[in-house]
Amino acid sequence: MQLPTRVEWAAAAATAILLILSFPDFEFSFLAWIALVPLMLVVARRPSPLNAFILGWFAGTVFFYGSCYWLTYSMIHYGGLPTIVAYLLLVPATAVVGLFPGLFALALAVVVRRWSVWTVLAAPAIWAASEWARLGVTGQLWNALGYSLAYHPIWIQPANWGGVYAVSFLIVVINATIVLGLVKRDWWTVLVAVVITPALAIVILISPFLRDERYLSSDDYRSAVNVIALQPNVPMALEKSTEEMNALRELHLTLSQNALANLPPYPPRLVVWPESPMNFTYASDKTFQDLVAKFAQENHTSLILNSLEPAGPDAFHNSALLINEDGRLIAQYDKIRLMPFGEYVPLPRWLPGASLITALVGEFTPGDKYTLMPVGPYRAGVFICIESEYPWIARRLTNEGADALINISNDGYLGPTAVLRQHLANAIFRAVENGRPVLRVTNSGISAWINEEGKVQEQTVPFREDVRHWWFGKPSIESTIYTRHGDLFVQLCAVITVIMLAAALFSRRRSLS
Repeated sequence: MQLPTRVEWAAAAATAILLILSFPDFEFSFLAWIALVPLMLVVARRPSPLNAFILGWFAGTVFFYGSCYWLTYSMIHYGGLPTIVAYLLLVPATAVVGLFPGLFALALAVVVRRWSVWTVLAAPAIWAASEWARLGVTGQLWNALGYSLAYHPIWIQPANWGGVYAVSFLIVVINATIVLGLVKRDWWTVLVAVVITPALAIVILISPFLRDERYLSSDDYRSAVNVIALQPNVPMALEKSTEEMNALRELHLTLSQNALANLPPYPPRLVVWPESPMNFTYASDKTFQDLVAKFAQENHTSLILNSLEPAGPDAFHNSALLINEDGRLIAQYDKIRLMPFGEYVPLPRWLPGASLITALVGEFTPGDKYTLMPVGPYRAGVFICIESEYPWIARRLTNEGADALINISNDGYLGPTAVLRQHLANAIFRAVENGRPVLRVTNSGISAWINEEGKVQEQTVPFREDVRHWWFGKPSIESTIYTRHGDLFVQLCAVITVIMLAAALFSRRRSLS
């Protein structure tokens, strides 16, 4: 067996580099349309499954390492690890998620070797299925290929029927068409390109018309909720004195009151405070309860805030609370999807060192209810921080009746890195998938109002104190295909992939017997 050649290694490296450049903070998103070409070209010309897997795994690992380098920031600045140790610790994690581009390349090699180079056109379905499998197996969909186009609303409208997977699929269609043309170089491939390119353009152009729109009257606009969103830029220091905590509470109240003073005095009005390192503890802090109750009553406003809430003896939820205009707690959403090694330790307790890690990062209890927040005649679905990465959470909240989605988050512990725009990209897709505006309210940025088409408006400057005035009311889109049917498109891609692989392997065994 011949191992990958230098040229093939170089091709895999080229794919990794092009993918890294396609994502924030490099912003060369157009490169996504050709990023997979070098790797796929190698696979198409020499479809050795083992070599393809090795090269795909290498490309995937380098890509995730290069685009998710920011994971080392908190290890270095807050965990006190030496820089070289932090970057070495990143290797195993990126190698695990890098397996899935490897499996994509392996599957592509199997079908190309069994049939012909024409089956490279199956790559879009295989790639989409590999992203879906990555989320299912590792719990991570970060930097799925479709997210590279998040800041170009016209290109991501297919998400309203197929989620981010549909956008990834269409990107790989172009990559596969280019590869076929480079390998075959005949009139048939020219014809295929002539057919596929305008067909893809048509799919993108008609996608916005596949949503169920609704007519909004002037009364709908007049009853909209006025929203004040705070970006307080709370320092990330883990320990804060009583004086510092009191000053930060006062900052939240002062910023909110000053902003509310410029709004009409009549409800519905809503103030949203972000997730932050302040650790409000509403249930156990009577002084704080009285403080926010007085604030809500005097300012005729509802308030959404993040709080550490009890989940049982020595157990806590990371929660979003809604205080109404009367100063009463009327809704609580407990974060369902927790961050590994941040809010829980995904290791068995009997494993040596697991208890030490738990003591360092904490152990939260996940919630299990998709609670909506009623404000005036409308309801908001709130999800917390990394939950924007999981499409089913925003989808479920929308199906439950959310008129708008609110994402409270805190990326400050990851520093002024690419994570800020990469995380925002997730929220953009949740808006398009569900036809709902997403109000992203963060501690240190990037806060932004995202409309139903994924257009980002009034985004804040990171690591700067800021306040925004937004609104939401009855959504102009009643429902989307994705909200109603979820991951049906990518599930079909997975079924097609499994059938192709089974047919290729079975027919190969028959030919050998």
